[in-house]
Parts: sequence; C-alpha cells; structure tokens
Amino acid sequence: MFDLDKNFVNQLYNSHQNSENLPSRTSIGRFTEGLLELLFPQLSEKNFISQGELEVYASSLFNELYGIFVRIQGRLHKPAETIVQNFVEKIPAIYQQMINDAKAINEGDPASVSFDQVVRTYPGFYAIACYRIGHSFCESSVPLLPRILTEYAHAKTGIDIHPKAEIGNNFCIDHGTGVVIGETTIIGDNVKLYQGVTLGALSVKKEMAKTKRHPTIEDNVIIYSGSTILGGNTVVGKNSIIGGNVWITESIPAFSRVYHKPQIEVRKGGQKNYTVDTV
Repeated sequence: MFDLDKNFVNQLYNSHQNSENLPSRTSIGRFTEGLLELLFPQLSEKNFISQGELEVYASSLFNELYGIFVRIQGRLHKPAETIVQNFVEKIPAIYQQMINDAKAINEGDPASVSFDQVVRTYPGFYAIACYRIGHSFCESSVPLLPRILTEYAHAKTGIDIHPKAEIGNNFCIDHGTGVVIGETTIIGDNVKLYQGVTLGALSVKKEMAKTKRHPTIEDNVIIYSGSTILGGNTVVGKNSIIGGNVWITESIPAFSRVYHKPQIEVRKGGQKNYTVDTV
C-alpha cells in the first residue's frame, strides 16, 4: 500500500473543496466536436432520417452548452440562457465564415483535391473553426471557456490561435504546425499563413496585458513558413508577401516583397568551398 503524506492529502482536499466549479476540457471538447459534426456532415457519421431528428440533436447540443455556462454563472455578465441564445443566433454567420475559410484553403493549396477533403482532414481548417467558435464566446465576454476551446484545438493540431485575436474572412492556414497568433493580433481578409509563422509580442511584461502587443496583418497578405512578426505597432501592409524565416519588428508598406538572402556553403570532397544563392 502506497500512501501520500496525511498533511499533504489534507492540503489537496482543502484545495478541491475551495476551488470553483470550472467547466472541464472534456465537456467543452465534446460540445465543439458535436457542433462541428452538426455543421459539417463531412465530419459526422450521423445519418439524420428527418429534419426533426436534426433539430432534436441540435437542441441537445445547446442544452449541453447551457449546462457548461451554468457552472460558471458567477463569472458571467449575463444569464447563461441569454448567452447561449445569442450564440445560437450567431451560428449561421459563423458557419458561413467557416465555409469561406475552407474554400480559401481549398483554392490556395494545390494539394487539395476537394472542399470535403479540407473539412475532413486539414488541421488548419479545424483550428480556424474552433477559433471562430471561441471568438464568438469572447464577444459575449465569456471567461475561460474560449481559451480552453482553442487550447483543445492547439493540442490536436499544433496551431495556437488566441480566441481574442481578430481575424477576417477567407483565412487560410496551410500545413499549420507551429503557427502562433497572439491575443491582440488583427488579421484582415484573404490572408494566408504557412507553418511556423509567429504573430507575437515584442515584450511579454505583465503590465502590457491591456495593450496591443501583437501585429496587424492587412488584407491579401501571404506569410511564408518560419517567419516571425512582432509588436503591437507593427503593420504588414495589404497585398504584401513575407518570405520564409524573416524576422520583422517594424511596419511594412503595402505591396511589399520582404525576404532575406542567405547563402549556403558547400564543400565537395577536398575541393574549395563555394556558395549557393538560395534566392
């Protein structure tokens, strides 16, 4: 028999007794998966035999969401029922945003064979869809739950999008592993990011929590893999292309092409080194 120290057990017990009844990651993940399956049959194995059956399923999902909000009612600015009703009314608009995102990914990736493939298999689409849901909750000043939701997507996809970031229409993340989008980031329409892109802060001081710390990316910008763009005053102007592995901490004018020109040294046998121009 292996026993914890009794004083430590008492400490843990008191901690559990005094803790708030917070929503679980499991329940939030289950609701999110259920909602995405409702919106996209490509993700679902359900076969609704009637519209009424679909409506019953949808109602059960929203009742589940209501139960999650009831647990944190003390932290909410409005009754849980009001917040759920507001969210239900937003769902058609959120759904259309998700459709547009999937279309942008499908049209922007030569490897994609169909819209259905994007919805069913692309981690970029999944992470963006979870962000769209979480951001809607942020707009209703819901605490905790939006971040739990986007961290749920982060764990599944490797894509880290803060739910308070502001992201426009037709957003495309290609591949996506290692993408980081910070809390105060603003992204316009028709923006495309590749893997390893960081939209971050120049400083992580706690006293900057209420300030804009992350960059603004205007419409029709492409940012290639491994690039890092930092700072709340940094603006990447519309229709710009940011090359791979670029480090940016100052604003970039519209219609710019930004890249650095590295050299690779090659030694072949005992011969003299020579360089390869990589741009």
